[in-house]
Amino acid sequence: MATKIGKKIVSYGVVSEEEKALPAVEVPSSVETDEPISNVIHMHEKLERPEMLLGSTYKVKTPLTEHALYVTVNDVILNQGTEHELRRPFEVFINSKNMDHFQWIVALTRIISAVFRKGGDVTFLVEELRSVFDPRGGYFKRGGKFMPSLVAEIGEVIDQHLRLIGMIKDDGLDDHQKRFVEEKRGQFDDANKAAGTEAAAESSFPAGAQLCHKCSTRAMIKMDGCMTCLNCGDSKCG
Repeated sequence: MATKIGKKIVSYGVVSEEEKALPAVEVPSSVETDEPISNVIHMHEKLERPEMLLGSTYKVKTPLTEHALYVTVNDVILNQGTEHELRRPFEVFINSKNMDHFQWIVALTRIISAVFRKGGDVTFLVEELRSVFDPRGGYFKRGGKFMPSLVAEIGEVIDQHLRLIGMIKDDGLDDHQKRFVEEKRGQFDDANKAAGTEAAAESSFPAGAQLCHKCSTRAMIKMDGCMTCLNCGDSKCG
């Protein structure tokens, strides 16, 4: 009986009569000895869009535009029902009655959606959008935070959404910084009450506060001869 050999012969040996009489030992295949392949699904550009996506819509009203912008971020649920379940952004849409910025808004949403579908760490988009400055100047949001442009406002919305789904962790202030800010805020409020002044209603920070260069919030006040931010705790005196 002829046997076809499909591989190159690198060595050989002669089987004795005693070895022929021994029972055959089953050799496990390499497939069985390998570790099981993980079936965890990761975000990638070839992932097909499901019939239904979960989404959140954010209203953006700025002094730069007459009508509000509505930013919708849709998320896909990966590995649903398992311990590896993740919620990741899949696409973004921006709608408005104002058609002045229609072209660049459509282009921006398509680029952002393409980056989302690539997967990986997409949090860099937030800083990239926040670093866009309008040559005509920025504006202050309600609460005293400075926005350098409308694009930066969209980046702020994406940051808010990524924090909502857990892609960006909010470290916040530590206990020491919180006590420091509360102490300074209390001292400033007491000084205002003694002087008979009140903070502006539209802001949670004093009306005379300056812009903090660290957190871009108009919450920097002068206390004890030192500029201190009541929002992030940044202080020129350390």
